[in-house]
Amino acid sequence: MYRVATWIRECDEENFRRHFEGLNLELLNARTQPVDLSHAIGLVLTGGPDISADFLRQPVPDPSLIEDAEPSRDEWEFSALPEVMARGLPIFAVCKGLQVLNVALGGTLHLDIPGHSAAALKYADVQPLRFSSTASHRLPFVNRSHHQALDRLADGLEVQAWCDTDGIVEQVRLKNYPYAFGVQYHPERGEIYRPLFAEFAAAVASAGRLN
Repeated sequence: MYRVATWIRECDEENFRRHFEGLNLELLNARTQPVDLSHAIGLVLTGGPDISADFLRQPVPDPSLIEDAEPSRDEWEFSALPEVMARGLPIFAVCKGLQVLNVALGGTLHLDIPGHSAAALKYADVQPLRFSSTASHRLPFVNRSHHQALDRLADGLEVQAWCDTDGIVEQVRLKNYPYAFGVQYHPERGEIYRPLFAEFAAAVASAGRLN
């Protein structure tokens, strides 16, 4: 069984573990236990509160736009990401995780966007997407639950899908890297998203055979 490093909120643990069941992966949750990254063969960056202002690569004119930040979590994720990337290990980034990936690589965020955080849409797959010709996953509708999003794209990130109504980036891949895939929606919240987890598990297994 391959070990995957992550930081998962208590409210998300059941959903993520359900999707990873049967995929030969063990999730090492840094929220609940020390994680030795040298034992990990992949990284999952999950959803959560806003990135702390100290980790952003942009001015924050209104500090009230940063909601419920967890600096200790940010410190772990922003430290784990370059260590994992130096080894070329698979990365799966979800919601806040996508934002962490973008910021860590030099990008910026929209600090407040309207219409993407209604409670009724957390599990409802109603947000329409448009896709680039390179998109590897083409879900016509997805859920949404976030109030920040990618603004200036970091070098190397390739947009594969965006919201059809307002252009918010919803799906990316990191070019010239073995496997790094990120989404703004929440695949852990629905069965239609299982192919995303299966693809990540296959990338981890492939990396595991080489490590």
